[in-house]
Amino acid sequence: TQVMKKGILILAGIFAMTFVSCKEDASKKVKEENVGIAAERDEQNKDLPVMTFQETEYDFGTINEGDVVEHIFKFTNTGKAPLVIVSAKGSCGCTVPEWPKEPIAPGATGEMLVKFNSNGKPNLQNKQVTITANTEAGKEILKIKAMVTPKAQPASGAPVSQ
Repeated sequence: TQVMKKGILILAGIFAMTFVSCKEDASKKVKEENVGIAAERDEQNKDLPVMTFQETEYDFGTINEGDVVEHIFKFTNTGKAPLVIVSAKGSCGCTVPEWPKEPIAPGATGEMLVKFNSNGKPNLQNKQVTITANTEAGKEILKIKAMVTPKAQPASGAPVSQ
């Protein structure tokens, strides 16, 4: 039985070494696969659309409360894949964007119309439009601002007619 114990120990030793070496090979393989996947992903990222705006901020200047103003933000897809704008949302209901619904090919241009309704928005207003698109960042931001002259308020203490 002494020989049997030695045989079992030797087999156990060989098994342990085989198991450890398999683990090392597996981890090397996983690392190589990850490197390949990362390289492939990075290669694909180079082919993403890029939304390049002529301007990302616009100042309407001084407007009167109640005015509805609008501005067109022009952009070009300077990337290598079609640009798809999923959505565009204003930071409040007073800021409404309109955007192209069809994909914009690489090199092509598009326009984003932003309307601002100043009713009930006196004084300095800073608003933004968040664009969700298939760009690398996934989100693009446009900003508008305006100095809104408040409407004349009715004089207080005036007699109320009944």
